[in-house]
Amino acid sequence: MLVAVAATSALGLFWPAMTKGAAGGVEPTEAVMLINREKAVLIDVCEPAEFAQGHAVGAKNIPLAQLEAQLPQVVKNKSLPVIMVCQVGGRASRAASQAQKLGYERAQALAGGLKAWREASLPVEKA
Repeated sequence: MLVAVAATSALGLFWPAMTKGAAGGVEPTEAVMLINREKAVLIDVCEPAEFAQGHAVGAKNIPLAQLEAQLPQVVKNKSLPVIMVCQVGGRASRAASQAQKLGYERAQALAGGLKAWREASLPVEKA
């Protein structure tokens, strides 16, 4: 019985870390550290009208449909971390996968998207 309780406790402690890793997204605070320490590039994959309504400070807008054509022009150094952002994370995940296929091995989606960025009280600007 004691072993079962210990196993359940361990699972409870490690479950958030395991599920976060499975999602593959970077949390907003981690994104800020990557930007500050490793010059990560924020790419907002929303449509231009959405981008104009509000986006993370410093983000560059490349709509998802144009990512393959424009990303190599915007981010020439493929070794830099690239953080994809959208409103809630769905498009950003697809964009991160596309970027990885283009050779950007450190491409990741922002977990929770711009919504999570705002909830973390990080700066947002309008175009």
